[in-house]
Amino acid sequence: MSADQKNIDLASLRIRREDPGETPQSGANTKLIITGIIVVALVVGFILVRPMFDPVIEVQLAAVTYASPSQAQAVLTASGYIVAQRKAAVASKATGRLVYLGVVEGDRVKKDQILARIEDADIRAQREQARATLRLNEAELKDAEQTLARQRALLEGGFTSQAEFDAAEARYNRVVASIEVAKAAVAAAEVALENTLIRAPFDGTVLTKNADIGEMVAPMAAGMGSRVAVVTIADMSSLEVEADVSEANIERIVPNQPCEITLDAYPETRYRGYVTKIVPTADRAKATVLVKVGFKSYDSKVLPEMSAKVLFLNKQGETQSNAMVKPVLALPMNAVATRNGRQVVFLVQDGKAVERGVTTGQQIGALVEIREGLALGEKVIARLDERIQDEAKVAVK
Repeated sequence: MSADQKNIDLASLRIRREDPGETPQSGANTKLIITGIIVVALVVGFILVRPMFDPVIEVQLAAVTYASPSQAQAVLTASGYIVAQRKAAVASKATGRLVYLGVVEGDRVKKDQILARIEDADIRAQREQARATLRLNEAELKDAEQTLARQRALLEGGFTSQAEFDAAEARYNRVVASIEVAKAAVAAAEVALENTLIRAPFDGTVLTKNADIGEMVAPMAAGMGSRVAVVTIADMSSLEVEADVSEANIERIVPNQPCEITLDAYPETRYRGYVTKIVPTADRAKATVLVKVGFKSYDSKVLPEMSAKVLFLNKQGETQSNAMVKPVLALPMNAVATRNGRQVVFLVQDGKAVERGVTTGQQIGALVEIREGLALGEKVIARLDERIQDEAKVAVK
């Protein structure tokens, strides 16, 4: 046997390693599927890993508010409410049904003006009865006087007895006493009739109307359907701010200390004030001391129960407050940055920081005046750093 034949025979004896059922086409499909899985895995991994390289910056916002230049000289700030120091819930002295109510909320009233009236027919009848009894006793008095005079003359002439004279004198005294009783009854009826009239105790303004015509009113409401106060009035010239000051800071407050008052309803208006009283007791639950702040002057916009903020000023602040400098728009200084030679702030829109140029003015404590570029109430990122750029992704805390 030749060498070539031996090689052919050995080649025929080699073992095939391929799967007998596998075809070239099925092998190609398997490779495509594996390749697709790898590509999908890479895309998902990229999506998950990308935020690590492009993080969202968490930010806080600050609103554009009014600020007064005197804030730089403030030694303390406190919040409180406008309270009328002269206020009364006007009630009836008598019990009855309300038949007249002559005022509504906001009406100005004078002292002793009739505000309301309860039904008084029964009391008027009692007064007329007392007057009639008085007239009857006054008529009997004339007869008793004449009888006593006759008995006195007869007694002096010896034509009557002492007993008859004493009886005439006793009758006269009884009539006089009856007249006094009748007069007292008339006075009592007059007082009871006056008690059906509800009058204003002082000049003031009606704050609330607590009862309506037809309702029962009483000095002390004993029944479910009865009312005590008919109206509530306040002396609008006695308005003050009552503010709670922390015990730890009360040493900074002294009587007559200059203040600046701002109403939450009108933040653009400032009112000059001064400390009128430091109430000599503390609130144990809140650890605060009540401080009363009076107005040097105020207008009709100041109303009871409005919330207010008080700046307690030093002597330098008193000078600025006396000048009544107009408040200005302001932001925290950290909310303004210098980028490319201009001052900017960043607003948040659709999850991105949006740059806006502004013009600033004077520094007011930790705030800075905003002259142009923003309006009252607009919100910007409160603290800026180099990470915050235009179109940067941000999330508000």
